[in-house]
Amino acid sequence: MSATAAAGRNAFPANTWTRLGWIPFVAYLLYAASHLDLSWQRFASGTLHGAKFVARLFPPDLSKTDLLVRGMVESLQIAVLASVLGAIISLPISLMAARNLMPTWVSWPARVIMVVCRSFHPMIVAILFVKAVGFGALAGILALTVASVGFLGKLFTEAIEEISLKQVESIRATGAPFMSIVTFAVVPQVFARFVGFIAYETDANLRNSTMVGIVGAGGIGGTLFAAFQRFDYDLVCTIVLTIIALIMIGEVLTIRIKRVFKV
Repeated sequence: MSATAAAGRNAFPANTWTRLGWIPFVAYLLYAASHLDLSWQRFASGTLHGAKFVARLFPPDLSKTDLLVRGMVESLQIAVLASVLGAIISLPISLMAARNLMPTWVSWPARVIMVVCRSFHPMIVAILFVKAVGFGALAGILALTVASVGFLGKLFTEAIEEISLKQVESIRATGAPFMSIVTFAVVPQVFARFVGFIAYETDANLRNSTMVGIVGAGGIGGTLFAAFQRFDYDLVCTIVLTIIALIMIGEVLTIRIKRVFKV
């Protein structure tokens, strides 16, 4: 038997403890399924009701174009503003959280801020801001900004911690201040990745901006929720198709941006 064949045969060696670990895992799955009222009958009836609901969506209602355009433009504005604010706030926090640039007593509080921002779904944060500042786009912008700080801060920090310290040490040896070190030694190494992260977060905020409107935080989500309440399913179909088209456009733009900056 050749060495290659032997290596392939032993690529996944048997592990008794791993096999035994599957037993409690499968037992928990069965336990969870039994307590969540899951049954084939419910699935079958749900499939039938779902088919009837989908049939009521067509044909789409194209008579309320102004309402759709207004909602989608607001969602786009919320996503872009939240991404820009999130990137601006995340940059100093990520610099403070980077353990290769900052001492522990500085990095840990910054990391706690990012964890708190990342701990809650944007919908929950949007509800809090709706209660604080009222209905409208401002609540959506603030909610998605918090989510962007948590996500971008983590990615920025990891990118900064992976840089080569030779450039940092070279600039530091000249007696340059900290901001000069960041400008000439840190930013050039992570700029392309930062652009990719921001583009991805903008795409994510574009999707989330259509959701936070359901709780009154502006955007097309409010229009979608109102159409559901009125049982205006043909308008629901139009809104859903419009959201899909907008997300696809955002995906294409994200790919183009990444190609330009070679991310």
